[in-house]
Amino acid sequence: MTETVRMTTAEAMVKYLIAQKSVQIDGSVAPLFGGVYGIFGHGNVTSLGHFLERNKEALPTYRGQAEEGMALAGVAYAKATRRRQIMIATSSVGPGATNMVTAAGVAHSNRLPLLLISGDTFTSRLPDPVLQQVEHFGDPTQTVNDSFRAVSRYWDRIVRPAQLTSSLPHAIQTMLDPADCGPAFIGLPQDIAAEAWDFPVSFFTETVHDIARPRPDVRQLDEAIKVLRSAEKPLIVAGGGVHYSLAEPELAAFAAAHNIPVVETVAGKACLEWDHEMYGGPIGVTGGTSANALAGEADVVLAVGTRLLDFTTGSWTVFKNESVKIIALNTARFDATKRQSLPLVGDAKATLVELGAGLGDYRASDDWSTTMATEVAQHNAYIDKIAAKESTSDSGLPTYAQVVGAIDRLADEKTFALAAAGGFPGEVNNGWRAKQLNSFDCEYGYSCMGYETSGGWGAAMAMPDKDVVVFCGDGSYMMLNSDIYSSVLHGHKMIVIVCDNGGFAVINRLQTGMGGEPYNNLIKDNPTVVNPVAVDFAKHAEAMGALSETVETIDDLEAAFGRARAADRTYVISLVTDAYSWTEGGSYWEVGIPEVSEFDSVLEARARIDEGKVDQRR
Repeated sequence: MTETVRMTTAEAMVKYLIAQKSVQIDGSVAPLFGGVYGIFGHGNVTSLGHFLERNKEALPTYRGQAEEGMALAGVAYAKATRRRQIMIATSSVGPGATNMVTAAGVAHSNRLPLLLISGDTFTSRLPDPVLQQVEHFGDPTQTVNDSFRAVSRYWDRIVRPAQLTSSLPHAIQTMLDPADCGPAFIGLPQDIAAEAWDFPVSFFTETVHDIARPRPDVRQLDEAIKVLRSAEKPLIVAGGGVHYSLAEPELAAFAAAHNIPVVETVAGKACLEWDHEMYGGPIGVTGGTSANALAGEADVVLAVGTRLLDFTTGSWTVFKNESVKIIALNTARFDATKRQSLPLVGDAKATLVELGAGLGDYRASDDWSTTMATEVAQHNAYIDKIAAKESTSDSGLPTYAQVVGAIDRLADEKTFALAAAGGFPGEVNNGWRAKQLNSFDCEYGYSCMGYETSGGWGAAMAMPDKDVVVFCGDGSYMMLNSDIYSSVLHGHKMIVIVCDNGGFAVINRLQTGMGGEPYNNLIKDNPTVVNPVAVDFAKHAEAMGALSETVETIDDLEAAFGRARAADRTYVISLVTDAYSWTEGGSYWEVGIPEVSEFDSVLEARARIDEGKVDQRR
């Protein structure tokens, strides 16, 4: 007879999650779930919250300030641990749940694990309509939690306690699967969370998980080797999958052995150190001239662990060679078969070794690597110029490039840079020179404003030995900043640099660059604004318990950064920056421009967009 133990659904869930362990980067074993970000309400406090309190040592709960923020912190935590550990975010029914949908989209787009547990309405329906319930007249089974279906890799609503025994293992295996990795959602109705059942004791046995390393099909591997051997100008595009596979050493060795330049996506940045002999720079719309020039000449592209976002491919225009062949090495079949790519479905670390063995003594020509070195030198000279201390902006104000350059020059082995959305992705992708592997996180899969401070909190929690430096624009700061308070409360120090350029400046750049009039992006360009009050970001951060200061010059910033590194808690540095100066050198990007307009500037922009599509891969 099966040995059982009687407990509620909520208690069984907590006990099962605690029993899950995972193999870490260094080979040690640690809890799979690093903890819970929780905001309690009537949907989760009386059952799930009760048992989290009963198990607070084994599964600690961190109090968030906004559901979206705490779930975003979980996304950054997973990235920092390279998908070896996962955070849980729990909310009540209703707005608490739907607040987390955006964060689920971030996790889904970036292929990162996050376990979301939300309260739900009563399966009995006897108390309906309950507080915060959204009623669907024609479908009483539907609740707001169904909104997570579009942004979850795994979705379930528990309507019987016994369902946990199949649902939780499937959720965990989805989050740990290198191909299907993404967020898992569990809806927990209030009556079911409190209902008891006789669970098998074996369900709570400690389990140690490790990430699978699928090998490629032999025929796919042979074909990839054959195509690479024929290449005169091969190029590697390294994506985030290199990090998650722990394949950085294999990538460096493969590139050096076969004399193949490596360019990086935003997610793949810091796969190589910036001064590695085969490093060709960042590619795409937020990339630089060197990588995009190499992409334009390449005849064979080995795309490793990248989903080939439009910002990587320049809306599929950067690979200008009409006969270029793309080999897509990816654990996900979906990503490996995009745009007539030759699929190579497998783990990056293992497959690069097998590819290298198959290539033998093949090496691209020295002329090709010389071309790379020339392009990289020119790009570096440009970055040196715009990142220098002396301002090059018309206003005389510091630029984003200067801010990034100043911190980059002061960075050491403990520095971890983090950014997202707005103007910073293009600036850090070019100006941040990775001196250490895995020292960078820029959320650009979903381009989620507000990720910065919440992500900084999650990264600081995951890497307590690092100086997590958050680059944040004023627009993102105003959108979501409360996790500065969270980081102070819980003792997870980060350094936040807030660049105030008067609104959503990079979208203003897009608006005016595509022929439009400046409107509703910079605060000064909105005629409905009657009180254009300047925000004192340093004082605001100070009110949340952070240490802070406002600076004016790059020299002041460098001095303040030294004080921030020596501080014992989160430190916010604010400065006013130029709204019109940006790093140049990116690729074409397709956006929708009106075909018909009374403005010549719009029609000219439309003509440029249409002209650029000539190089678009079909």
